[in-house]
Amino acid sequence: MFLISTLDLSFEMSRKCKKWFKYTFFTILGVLLILVLLYAELIVYALRQGYGQMRILWNSQPIEQVLAQNTLPDSLKAKLRLVQAIRQFAFDSLGLRKVDNYTTFFDQQNQPILWVVTACEPFDFKPKEWNYAFLGNMSYKGFFNLQEAQALYQELKTQGYDVDIDEVAGWSTLGWFKDPVLSNMLKRSEGSLANLIIHELSHSTIYVKNDVTLNENIADFIGDKGAELFLKQHFGKHSPQYQNYQKAKQDSEQFYQFFLQATQRLQQLYKNFSLAMPFAKKKAKKDSLIRQIVSEFTRLPFQQPKRFTKMFEKELPNNAFFMHFVRYRSKQRDFETEFQQKFNGNLRAYIQFLRNKYPPFGEWFK
Repeated sequence: MFLISTLDLSFEMSRKCKKWFKYTFFTILGVLLILVLLYAELIVYALRQGYGQMRILWNSQPIEQVLAQNTLPDSLKAKLRLVQAIRQFAFDSLGLRKVDNYTTFFDQQNQPILWVVTACEPFDFKPKEWNYAFLGNMSYKGFFNLQEAQALYQELKTQGYDVDIDEVAGWSTLGWFKDPVLSNMLKRSEGSLANLIIHELSHSTIYVKNDVTLNENIADFIGDKGAELFLKQHFGKHSPQYQNYQKAKQDSEQFYQFFLQATQRLQQLYKNFSLAMPFAKKKAKKDSLIRQIVSEFTRLPFQQPKRFTKMFEKELPNNAFFMHFVRYRSKQRDFETEFQQKFNGNLRAYIQFLRNKYPPFGEWFK
């Protein structure tokens, strides 16, 4: 009698467990299906980007192995050793987060491998944004496939956006993957290379969700100041490398300030547009001002004018082009003021302050 009751109880518990497991399984499956339907486009995009990223990582070689090869020109070996020195300087002297980035090398065979599409409202500096789930919203979309980038470019133009598509010199996976040195990076001058490496390493140290403008402005500020310090320490203040960087920096600053002011002029124009004004009239006024801006730009007294002479030969810039300066340079003077007044020009201390204020991506889940 007791044995029969025990068997009945065990059977009942087993039946309830199976029912609970079945219910849980189908609940989880249902949630996953809903998530797939909601984020189908993002999932497909992530898989494509993941494939492109993995292809590059898989075909990258440790820099030490590359340096041991007899086929590599001495000039490229010197640049790779310089990358190693920049990287170590960024960790030891600037206090950037230690990651395995730039310990490997990928030969892109002089071909572009990543493109970024940006878009903006035609009569306002409101960027198009894409949601990347836990990474937040970003005002650009990258592609390892040019045709996919061009397809999005055309789609956004059809929707009425001002659109821009650019080749990317470097990018950051925020420390999640081992970002390689790309062969085309080594064509840069010593100062430009230092700026790029430190800029990208900054993203692995300081990252603010849903604020591309703040992230890029911080990385630009650290990249510029860090490159200047590295060149001074590595080559000397009177070296050609340091002096050339200072000349290029003066030109770049004039370039950035000119187009930031031009952006403000365009924004003021857009504010004066009434809702009743025809689209064609708005566009004519906009194009007229942009032509005037381009004409003024060609007369700027650059020290190295060849960098800028052919920028607008094919077409006029649009709002997506001007948004680039807001995204990367609009907060530089605020950072400079804080850097000098509160930290007396001590970049390591300022980076530590920013690092505490905006913890790196890898620490979000701790």
